[in-house]
Amino acid sequence: MSKKLNGKIAIVTGGTSGIGLATAKRFALEGATVYVTGRRQAELDAAVKAIGPQAIGVRMDVSDLADLDRLYDTVQQKHSHIDVLFANAGGGEFAPLGAITEAHFDQTFDINVKGTLFTVQKALPLLKDGASIILTSSTAGIQGTPAFSVYAATKAAIRSFARNWVLDLKDRKIRVNAIAPGPISTPGLFGLAESDEQKAQLGDFLTSLVPLGRLGEADEIGKAAVFLASDDSSFVNGAELFVDGGMAQI
Repeated sequence: MSKKLNGKIAIVTGGTSGIGLATAKRFALEGATVYVTGRRQAELDAAVKAIGPQAIGVRMDVSDLADLDRLYDTVQQKHSHIDVLFANAGGGEFAPLGAITEAHFDQTFDINVKGTLFTVQKALPLLKDGASIILTSSTAGIQGTPAFSVYAATKAAIRSFARNWVLDLKDRKIRVNAIAPGPISTPGLFGLAESDEQKAQLGDFLTSLVPLGRLGEADEIGKAAVFLASDDSSFVNGAELFVDGGMAQI
Protein backbone atom coordinates (compact mmCIF):
# COMPACT_ATOMS: atom_id res chain seq x y z
CA MET A 1 0.00 0.00 0.00
CA SER A 2 1.42 3.39 -1.00
CA LYS A 3 1.88 6.03 1.65
CA LYS A 4 -0.54 8.93 1.42
CA LEU A 5 2.05 11.68 1.92
CA ASN A 6 5.04 10.04 0.30
CA GLY A 7 7.69 12.63 -0.56
CA LYS A 8 5.66 15.56 0.79
CA ILE A 9 7.15 18.38 2.85
CA ALA A 10 4.96 19.20 5.85
CA ILE A 11 5.04 21.80 8.61
CA VAL A 12 3.41 21.20 12.01
CA THR A 13 3.50 24.13 14.41
CA GLY A 14 3.09 23.36 18.08
CA GLY A 15 4.38 19.87 17.36
CA THR A 16 6.05 18.94 20.63
CA SER A 17 3.08 17.38 22.43
CA GLY A 18 -0.57 16.44 22.19
CA ILE A 19 -2.32 16.89 18.87
CA GLY A 20 0.68 18.42 17.10
CA LEU A 21 3.05 15.62 18.06
CA ALA A 22 0.54 12.89 17.19
CA THR A 23 -0.11 14.50 13.81
CA ALA A 24 3.58 14.90 13.04
CA LYS A 25 4.07 11.20 13.79
CA ARG A 26 1.19 10.32 11.45
CA PHE A 27 2.57 12.54 8.68
CA ALA A 28 5.97 10.86 9.00
CA LEU A 29 4.41 7.39 8.94
CA GLU A 30 2.67 8.37 5.71
CA GLY A 31 5.99 9.31 4.11
CA ALA A 32 6.30 13.05 4.71
CA THR A 33 9.33 14.98 5.83
CA VAL A 34 8.01 16.93 8.81
CA TYR A 35 9.21 20.22 10.25
CA VAL A 36 7.97 20.54 13.82
CA THR A 37 8.10 23.70 15.91
CA GLY A 38 8.02 24.36 19.62
CA ARG A 39 9.12 26.98 22.10
CA ARG A 40 11.16 24.75 24.44
CA GLN A 41 14.30 23.05 23.16
CA ALA A 42 14.16 19.99 25.42
CA GLU A 43 10.60 19.14 24.39
CA LEU A 44 11.44 19.84 20.75
CA ASP A 45 14.41 17.48 20.84
CA ALA A 46 12.26 14.77 22.44
CA ALA A 47 9.56 15.22 19.81
CA VAL A 48 12.03 14.95 16.93
CA LYS A 49 13.40 11.75 18.44
CA ALA A 50 9.89 10.34 18.88
CA ILE A 51 8.85 11.18 15.31
CA GLY A 52 11.96 9.68 13.76
CA PRO A 53 14.53 10.51 11.08
CA GLN A 54 12.02 12.32 8.86
CA ALA A 55 11.54 15.06 11.50
CA ILE A 56 13.34 18.40 11.62
CA GLY A 57 12.89 20.57 14.71
CA VAL A 58 12.86 24.37 14.70
CA ARG A 59 12.63 26.20 18.01
CA MET A 60 10.33 29.19 17.64
CA ASP A 61 7.24 31.06 18.82
CA VAL A 62 4.50 31.51 16.21
CA SER A 63 3.55 34.89 17.67
CA ASP A 64 7.06 36.19 16.85
CA LEU A 65 7.21 37.18 13.19
CA ALA A 66 11.01 37.04 13.10
CA ASP A 67 10.83 33.44 14.33
CA LEU A 68 8.42 32.62 11.51
CA ASP A 69 10.81 34.15 8.99
CA ARG A 70 13.59 31.96 10.38
CA LEU A 71 11.41 28.85 10.12
CA TYR A 72 10.67 29.44 6.46
CA ASP A 73 14.25 30.39 5.68
CA THR A 74 15.25 27.00 7.09
CA VAL A 75 12.66 25.22 4.95
CA GLN A 76 13.70 27.09 1.83
CA GLN A 77 17.36 26.22 2.31
CA LYS A 78 16.63 22.51 2.73
CA HIS A 79 13.57 21.77 0.59
CA SER A 80 12.46 24.94 -1.28
CA HIS A 81 8.72 24.24 -0.98
CA ILE A 82 5.86 23.17 1.32
CA ASP A 83 3.09 20.70 0.44
CA VAL A 84 1.21 20.60 3.75
CA LEU A 85 0.94 23.27 6.44
CA PHE A 86 -0.73 22.36 9.74
CA ALA A 87 -1.06 25.64 11.67
CA ASN A 88 -1.73 23.97 14.98
CA ALA A 89 0.09 25.98 17.66
CA GLY A 90 -2.29 27.49 20.18
CA GLY A 91 -3.59 27.39 23.70
CA GLY A 92 -5.80 29.01 26.27
CA GLU A 93 -6.66 29.41 29.92
CA PHE A 94 -9.88 29.79 31.85
CA ALA A 95 -10.91 33.37 32.69
CA PRO A 96 -14.55 34.30 33.40
CA LEU A 97 -16.01 37.58 32.20
CA GLY A 98 -15.17 40.10 34.89
CA ALA A 99 -11.74 38.62 35.48
CA ILE A 100 -10.32 38.84 31.95
CA THR A 101 -7.08 40.82 31.89
CA GLU A 102 -5.46 42.60 28.97
CA ALA A 103 -2.50 40.24 29.29
CA HIS A 104 -4.77 37.19 29.04
CA PHE A 105 -6.49 38.60 25.96
CA ASP A 106 -3.26 39.62 24.24
CA GLN A 107 -1.49 36.33 24.88
CA THR A 108 -4.39 34.20 23.67
CA PHE A 109 -5.01 36.23 20.53
CA ASP A 110 -1.30 36.65 19.76
CA ILE A 111 -0.70 32.90 19.71
CA ASN A 112 -3.99 31.59 18.36
CA VAL A 113 -5.04 34.29 15.89
CA LYS A 114 -2.00 36.39 15.03
CA GLY A 115 0.20 33.30 15.10
CA THR A 116 -2.09 31.35 12.78
CA LEU A 117 -2.50 34.25 10.38
CA PHE A 118 1.19 34.92 9.92
CA THR A 119 2.13 31.23 9.97
CA VAL A 120 0.00 30.91 6.84
CA GLN A 121 0.75 34.24 5.21
CA LYS A 122 4.52 33.92 5.52
CA ALA A 123 4.34 30.38 4.09
CA LEU A 124 2.65 31.50 0.86
CA PRO A 125 5.82 31.95 -1.22
CA LEU A 126 6.87 28.37 -0.40
CA LEU A 127 3.49 26.68 -0.63
CA LYS A 128 3.08 24.70 -3.84
CA ASP A 129 0.02 25.31 -5.96
CA GLY A 130 -2.49 22.68 -4.87
CA ALA A 131 -1.06 22.51 -1.34
CA SER A 132 -3.14 21.76 1.73
CA ILE A 133 -3.45 24.14 4.68
CA ILE A 134 -5.00 22.79 7.89
CA LEU A 135 -6.00 25.02 10.79
CA THR A 136 -6.86 23.92 14.32
CA SER A 137 -10.20 25.29 15.40
CA SER A 138 -12.29 23.81 18.23
CA THR A 139 -15.78 22.86 19.27
CA ALA A 140 -15.39 25.84 21.64
CA GLY A 141 -15.77 28.06 18.58
CA ILE A 142 -19.47 27.19 18.31
CA GLN A 143 -20.39 26.05 21.82
CA GLY A 144 -20.51 28.11 24.97
CA THR A 145 -18.11 27.18 27.77
CA PRO A 146 -17.99 28.95 31.12
CA ALA A 147 -14.89 31.11 31.64
CA PHE A 148 -13.53 30.27 28.18
CA SER A 149 -14.85 33.10 26.04
CA VAL A 150 -11.50 34.53 24.92
CA TYR A 151 -10.21 31.16 23.75
CA ALA A 152 -13.55 30.44 22.05
CA ALA A 153 -13.40 33.76 20.22
CA THR A 154 -9.96 32.91 18.82
CA LYS A 155 -11.23 29.60 17.50
CA ALA A 156 -14.23 31.25 15.88
CA ALA A 157 -11.77 33.58 14.15
CA ILE A 158 -9.78 30.61 12.87
CA ARG A 159 -12.94 29.07 11.41
CA SER A 160 -13.56 32.36 9.63
CA PHE A 161 -10.00 32.35 8.28
CA ALA A 162 -10.64 29.04 6.54
CA ARG A 163 -13.83 30.29 4.90
CA ASN A 164 -12.17 33.42 3.57
CA TRP A 165 -8.74 32.13 2.63
CA VAL A 166 -10.17 29.56 0.21
CA LEU A 167 -11.28 32.55 -1.85
CA ASP A 168 -7.97 34.37 -1.55
CA LEU A 169 -6.10 31.23 -2.67
CA LYS A 170 -8.51 29.80 -5.22
CA ASP A 171 -6.34 30.74 -8.22
CA ARG A 172 -3.54 28.61 -6.76
CA LYS A 173 -5.87 25.66 -5.99
CA ILE A 174 -4.62 25.69 -2.38
CA ARG A 175 -7.14 24.06 -0.07
CA VAL A 176 -7.78 25.44 3.42
CA ASN A 177 -9.68 23.39 5.99
CA ALA A 178 -10.06 23.42 9.76
CA ILE A 179 -10.13 20.54 12.22
CA ALA A 180 -12.34 21.09 15.26
CA PRO A 181 -11.29 18.72 18.02
CA GLY A 182 -13.60 17.98 20.89
CA PRO A 183 -12.13 17.13 24.28
CA ILE A 184 -8.89 15.29 23.56
CA SER A 185 -6.83 13.61 26.26
CA THR A 186 -3.67 15.73 26.06
CA PRO A 187 -1.35 17.52 28.48
CA GLY A 188 -2.82 20.79 27.25
CA LEU A 189 -6.36 19.82 28.20
CA PHE A 190 -5.52 18.65 31.69
CA GLY A 191 -3.17 21.56 32.15
CA LEU A 192 -6.30 23.70 32.46
CA ALA A 193 -6.86 22.13 35.89
CA GLU A 194 -4.59 22.79 38.85
CA SER A 195 -4.90 19.71 41.07
CA ASP A 196 -5.27 16.00 40.39
CA GLU A 197 -8.79 16.18 41.79
CA GLN A 198 -9.71 19.01 39.45
CA LYS A 199 -8.20 17.12 36.51
CA ALA A 200 -10.35 14.09 37.31
CA GLN A 201 -13.44 16.28 37.61
CA LEU A 202 -12.67 18.00 34.31
CA GLY A 203 -12.21 14.65 32.56
CA ASP A 204 -15.45 13.27 33.98
CA PHE A 205 -17.40 16.41 33.08
CA LEU A 206 -16.16 16.51 29.49
CA THR A 207 -16.71 12.78 29.03
CA SER A 208 -20.33 13.27 30.09
CA LEU A 209 -20.84 15.68 27.18
CA VAL A 210 -19.58 13.28 24.50
CA PRO A 211 -22.12 10.86 22.97
CA LEU A 212 -19.38 8.26 22.49
CA GLY A 213 -18.79 8.39 26.23
CA ARG A 214 -15.05 9.01 26.23
CA LEU A 215 -12.37 11.59 25.54
CA GLY A 216 -10.67 11.54 22.18
CA GLU A 217 -7.06 10.55 21.60
CA ALA A 218 -4.54 12.83 19.93
CA ASP A 219 -3.85 10.21 17.27
CA GLU A 220 -7.49 10.39 16.18
CA ILE A 221 -6.91 14.03 15.27
CA GLY A 222 -3.70 13.00 13.51
CA LYS A 223 -5.61 10.55 11.33
CA ALA A 224 -8.12 13.25 10.40
CA ALA A 225 -5.26 15.61 9.56
CA VAL A 226 -3.74 12.99 7.24
CA PHE A 227 -7.08 12.86 5.41
CA LEU A 228 -7.13 16.64 4.96
CA ALA A 229 -3.45 16.72 3.99
CA SER A 230 -3.75 14.01 1.34
CA ASP A 231 -5.44 13.62 -2.01
CA ASP A 232 -8.19 11.66 -0.24
CA SER A 233 -9.74 15.06 0.52
CA SER A 234 -9.08 16.61 -2.89
CA PHE A 235 -12.60 18.11 -3.11
CA VAL A 236 -12.82 19.20 0.55
CA ASN A 237 -12.22 22.93 0.85
CA GLY A 238 -13.23 25.58 3.38
CA ALA A 239 -14.66 22.92 5.67
CA GLU A 240 -14.58 22.46 9.41
CA LEU A 241 -14.15 18.79 10.25
CA PHE A 242 -15.43 17.99 13.73
CA VAL A 243 -13.53 15.22 15.48
CA ASP A 244 -15.45 15.39 18.73
CA GLY A 245 -17.29 12.13 19.34
CA GLY A 246 -20.50 13.97 18.48
CA MET A 247 -20.26 16.57 21.26
CA ALA A 248 -20.95 19.62 19.10
CA GLN A 249 -23.54 17.85 16.98
CA ILE A 250 -26.27 17.49 19.62
